[in-house]
Amino acid sequence: MLPLPVYGATDYINDEAQLFSPEQTNQLNQEAEKLGQKIKGGIYLVTTDTNEEEPRSFANEYLRDKVGNNQNGAVFLIDLNQREMYVATSGNMIDYLTDSRREEFFDTVSSDMSSGNYYAASTTFLNKMTEYVNAGVPGGHYRIDEETGKISYYKTITLLEGFIAFALALVASIAFFVIVKSRYQLKLGTYKYPFRANTQLELTENENRLINSFVTTRRIPRNNTSGGGGSGGSTTNSSGGGTFGGGGRGF
Repeated sequence: MLPLPVYGATDYINDEAQLFSPEQTNQLNQEAEKLGQKIKGGIYLVTTDTNEEEPRSFANEYLRDKVGNNQNGAVFLIDLNQREMYVATSGNMIDYLTDSRREEFFDTVSSDMSSGNYYAASTTFLNKMTEYVNAGVPGGHYRIDEETGKISYYKTITLLEGFIAFALALVASIAFFVIVKSRYQLKLGTYKYPFRANTQLELTENENRLINSFVTTRRIPRNNTSGGGGSGGSTTNSSGGGTFGGGGRGF
C-alpha cells in the first residue's frame, strides 16, 4: 500500500480527499484521540479518491501500519474512488464492533454518505464507536473465522460478578469448615487409630492408549452483503499475519 499524501493529516485523521475543513479535522482528531485512549489503542479516519486497492485490504494494511497486528484499533475508510465505506477493526475493537453493530452504524450513516455529508458520517462513526465501547462486549459474544467457520466464544467477568463469586465461595468454605469440624472433631488424646495394623496397600497397573482425537467445528455461511454472523458475533479475516474484523458497504 502506497502512503497517502498528508493533506489534512493529523495523528488520527488522514483526509487525502480533502473532505474536511481544518476546524473539522481538528475536532475529529480530538474525538478520535479520546476514544483511542479509552481502548488503549488507536481510532483512525481515512479519506481517499485515488485508491484502487480492495477497500478491505487497504483498511487492514492501514490499521496494521498504525497499531501493529492484533493490537487495539479501528479505521473508518471513505473511498470516493470506489464509492465504498469500510470499517476495519483489530484487537478489542473486533469484540466491541460486532457484525450487527457495524450494520447498525452503516444504516445510520447511509443517508449522509449518499448525500456527501462526510463530516456528519465521520462524527457519527466516532460517536457510535464510543457508544459501543461504553456499552461493552455483548453477552454471549463470539468470533467467527470466515475461512474455517470456527467459533471462539468470548467470556468476561465483571468486577461485581467477581466480587459476588468470591464472597459466595468464602461463605461456603467457612460454612463447610464449621459443619465438618463440629460433627467430626475428636477430643485430643482420646483415640489413636491403629493405622499400621489396619493399613493394606494394593497396586494395580492400568494402561490407557489414545487411539484418535477429534475437533468439531461448525461452518456458518458468509453473508456477502452485510458480513452476517448474528447479533453477538464478529466475523474475522486474516491478513498479513494479523486478525481483523469489520466490513464495508457502498454509498
